[in-house]
Amino acid sequence: MKLSPNFLIHAQEDDGEFLLIPVADASFSGVVRGNKTFGTILELLKEETTKEDIISTMKERFDAPEEVITSDVEKALAELSKIGAIAE
Repeated sequence: MKLSPNFLIHAQEDDGEFLLIPVADASFSGVVRGNKTFGTILELLKEETTKEDIISTMKERFDAPEEVITSDVEKALAELSKIGAIAE
């Protein structure tokens, strides 16, 4: 899976917020806001990856129980998929 080319990532450096912005060809209209964790998932989706690889990287970067990381990644991927932001 990979982030759809119909979406752009914008990092707000000053407050750590990440924005996912659709471009003209996207069927979704609006802006998705997220925190550093969400931003990390988006950054990993810039390249072809798997859910398992994302979870593994998140475990290395964040100090949280594996089940929490897994749940957060699954929720984020489900929402991104729902708005058409993931190309499989």
